[in-house]
Amino acid sequence: MKPLIALLALVALPAVAAKEPTLYGRYEYVRLPEIGQTLKAKMDTGALTASLSAKDIELFKRDGEEWVRFRVAAKDADDTLFEHRLSRMSKIKNRADELGEEDEAPSAEISKRPVVDLEMCLGGTKRTVEVNLTDRSSFNYPLLIGAKALREFKAAVYPGRKFTAGKPQC
Repeated sequence: MKPLIALLALVALPAVAAKEPTLYGRYEYVRLPEIGQTLKAKMDTGALTASLSAKDIELFKRDGEEWVRFRVAAKDADDTLFEHRLSRMSKIKNRADELGEEDEAPSAEISKRPVVDLEMCLGGTKRTVEVNLTDRSSFNYPLLIGAKALREFKAAVYPGRKFTAGKPQC
């Protein structure tokens, strides 16, 4: 009986090991093949979706489908105009940073953002991830990787580390 249990444990071991997340730092390099750029990204477990810094965002129809065109709003981005099929529109809660009067609760403003499916490369792993488009040019990192994308990459974040995956290899 003991050899049978040992054998079953050995068979189950690879399945358990495969479920371990890959550990990334709070900031990582992420390649966006469709955009042709590698960007510095903030890994943010507090955000639900990924966000890409974009400007000149314009919705339009093509062959009866919803599309969006935009330019990447990042430090080294050129002026290329990208067009992508719209996945959906997301509703994002933007919380006020400061309270008004003492008795007031923080206000929550809801904004709608276009969402596209973009291929991303993190370390040696490539996944297609939902990304909302918004102007993040006032932030240090043009790309934010939220909890949904982190799950796609089977990632865990170690906030005390940075750029642990190195440059993307896919």
